[in-house]
Amino acid sequence: MSRCTFALVAALVTLTAGLARAQDTRIITFQEAVRIALEQNVTVRQAQNAAALGKVGVSEAHSQFLPDLRFTTSGAKNFGRSFDQTEGAIVDRTTKSMSMGLNSGVTLFDGFGNTATLRGAKLTDQAAEQDLRRARETVAFTVAVNFLSLIQQREQLRVQRENLAAAIALEQQIQQYVDAGARTIADLYQQQANTASARLAVVEAERTAELARVDLIETLQLDPSGTYEFQPPPDTTATASVEQFDLNELQARAAAQRIDLKAEQARVGAADESIRVARSNRWPTVSLSAGYSSAYSSASPFSFSDQIDQRRGGSVGLSVSVPLYDRGAVSNATRRAEIQADNERLRLETLQQDVALQVRRAYLDFQSAQEQLANAEAQLRSAEQALQAAQDRYEAGASTLVELTQARAVQVQAASALVSARYNLQFQRILIDYYVGDLDPQKLAGE
Repeated sequence: MSRCTFALVAALVTLTAGLARAQDTRIITFQEAVRIALEQNVTVRQAQNAAALGKVGVSEAHSQFLPDLRFTTSGAKNFGRSFDQTEGAIVDRTTKSMSMGLNSGVTLFDGFGNTATLRGAKLTDQAAEQDLRRARETVAFTVAVNFLSLIQQREQLRVQRENLAAAIALEQQIQQYVDAGARTIADLYQQQANTASARLAVVEAERTAELARVDLIETLQLDPSGTYEFQPPPDTTATASVEQFDLNELQARAAAQRIDLKAEQARVGAADESIRVARSNRWPTVSLSAGYSSAYSSASPFSFSDQIDQRRGGSVGLSVSVPLYDRGAVSNATRRAEIQADNERLRLETLQQDVALQVRRAYLDFQSAQEQLANAEAQLRSAEQALQAAQDRYEAGASTLVELTQARAVQVQAASALVSARYNLQFQRILIDYYVGDLDPQKLAGE
């Protein structure tokens, strides 16, 4: 095989492999990523199970108001001596007997414990539903943050690749100068070292970008062996850079609409109902019962159907149970419920404080991010002008390679800082929505 044919075959193989990889690559947009996370994320699925259990608790509480219905049957085989009233003598025989019946009972009054249990179950179910909504918000926020982190690392990689390309170009330029005798070989060696450092920076940036991709794959619960291409969401830097907020208004909105606050308030209500349930045991319990039964015995001369008809009968009963002394069980249960309710109130107070502080920090960080972006843009403009001036002076022989290297390092640092400032501002903007309770997972998912 000739060298030309071999090169053609190698090119075709490379092209075919590239097309196969492209076909196997799954392209995921930001909206699709949010939808995937809401469907597959383990935290959301666990919250869904908790919400389902809350509904089961409500159903159980409702059932306490309904009468039960039981069918009972029993059979026995008796043998040995017994007195036969018909014959008037002691006989030794074996008999078979069977009884069956339907029984039902319902609690008419239990000190309003069942009503308190139902109200508590509804509040617990409400809290579980709100926890599910907050879990969905948290997952959507995490996806947005991971997307921003991935895009930021891609931009940092772009900066380092541009720096590497510039370093290679300068190395080639210095090589020409050295060949022409216009520069010393020391400049070439120094620039070769700079190029090697730039190449290492690219490798490190590639690794960081790939780790950001792995974090996003983990959040979405995707197959780790798959190949994915994530399309970034729209850039909101321009809007966020001029957006203004009022701190008091943000805190008021957070206090009114944060789902986790509402969930904790519902838990406080459920804890108060638990106190009423414990106190209800001090009251009398009134129950109504009813039953209908019949029986059969082989000792009787009548047939099975006749005995079932002759012995059928029913009963209705009303029972009242008055607690007189329970060794302090009700008092202890009430005190325990009161302590648990006080703990829930303490958790609510702590959460209210945390929410207010979270909003305040997010507000201050957002303002700082706006200033950092403006400062980073100014620094990059200055660094680019300084780099161009240093490049011109070096080409004219009026400055050293060290000065040019320093100017380029400042420009790369400024470009990297601008990338960080831009995506930090977008992150802080999303963080405000998350802390205030404005983040809408459905909207982010495009639903």
